[in-house]
Amino acid sequence: MVPRPVVRGAAASAFATALAFTGTALAAPVDTQTYCRPTDPGLSELSGLTSIDGVLYAIGDSGADDRVAQLGADCSVERWVDVPVDPYDVEDLTSYEGSLWLADFGDNRMQRETVALTRMDPATGVGELHRLTYPDGAHDAETVLIEPGGRPVIVTKEFSGISGVYVPAGDESVTDLSSPGPTPLRKVGDLAFTPTDTVGGPPFVVGSILATGGAVSAETAVAAVRTYTDVYLFHPADGDIASTLVDPTAPRSVVALPDQPQGEALTFVGNGDLLIASEAGFGPVNGTLPPILTISDTESLTTSAPEPTAAERVSPTTAVEQPVKTPTATDSEWEFRAAVAAGVVLIAGAVGFTVRRSMRSR
Repeated sequence: MVPRPVVRGAAASAFATALAFTGTALAAPVDTQTYCRPTDPGLSELSGLTSIDGVLYAIGDSGADDRVAQLGADCSVERWVDVPVDPYDVEDLTSYEGSLWLADFGDNRMQRETVALTRMDPATGVGELHRLTYPDGAHDAETVLIEPGGRPVIVTKEFSGISGVYVPAGDESVTDLSSPGPTPLRKVGDLAFTPTDTVGGPPFVVGSILATGGAVSAETAVAAVRTYTDVYLFHPADGDIASTLVDPTAPRSVVALPDQPQGEALTFVGNGDLLIASEAGFGPVNGTLPPILTISDTESLTTSAPEPTAAERVSPTTAVEQPVKTPTATDSEWEFRAAVAAGVVLIAGAVGFTVRRSMRSR
C-alpha cells in the first residue's frame, strides 16, 4: 500500500478548515467533578479508559500501550497487565462481555495495511489479535464503540473534520471476528464535526473537529464520541450506533468540555455518569497529571446540533488583486493577510504535532 503524504494533507486540510469556519459558540463548559487524579507516570499518555463491573482500566497510546492499568478508587495503579500481543499504536480502550478490547488503530503516517482490535482478559491478560482492513486505504483513528449487539464501530480522525464511520463488512460481532484475520471493513458513512470555540486540546490544531475517543453506556443506551474539546452524545435507535452517527438529522447533545491538554479518553460508569480523561500533553504541570473528571446525568443534557458559521472560503493559492493606485492595504486585504498568517501558524503547529505523534508511533 502506497503511503500517503500525511503531513502535507493534514496541514492543508487544517488550513482550509481554519479559513472556512469561525468557531461555533457553545454554552460554557459542562459542570464536572474530579473523580480521581492519576499519579503513576505510566499514565501520562492516557488515551483509553473503560469500566468493567465498577473497576476502571486505562491504557496509554504508542510507547505506553504494551500494558493496561487496573485503577483503584483513587486512580492509583493496583496492577499492570501486559497486553497479549505486541501493539503498534493503541489509541482507545473499551469492553464487551467482560473482556477488554484494545483499539490498535493509530496510524499518523497513514501507511498501515491493517489495523487491529485486540481482545484481552482483564484478569489473566490472555487474548488474541483481530486484524481489520479498510476498503478505501489507510486511515488514522482513535475511536471505537461496541454496539449492544457486539458490532464494533470505528470512527476515523480526519483533519477535515469529516470522520469516516466503519464496521465489519459482514456486520460481525467482536466475538465473531476471525483471528488473526484480517476481517474487511465497510464504510457506513461520514460523521461531520462542527468547529467550536471551546478551549482545549493541543496548540495550533482545530481540536474541536478531531475524533479522539468513544464510549457506550449499557445502562442508558447513550453513545459518546469526543473531540479534544467537546463530546457528542447520541441516542441510537435499536442499538444501531453506526447508522445514528452518520445521520445528520439524528438528535444529539453537543457538550463543551473543560479545558484539557490532550483529552482523548472517556467511559461510562454504572450509574450513567461519563468519565473523561486526558494525556498530559507536552508534559505534566509541576509533575501533576490531569485528573479524571465526572459528567453527571448525561441523559438530561439538552439535545442540540451546532451549525457552522457562514464564512467565505479563501484559497491559500489565490492571489488577491490590489489596485495599482492604492499604496496601502485595505481592511479586507489586512484580514486576508491575517488569515494567511494564522494559517501559517496553524500549519506549523499541525506539522509539529503530527511529527511528534509520528515519532512516538512504532
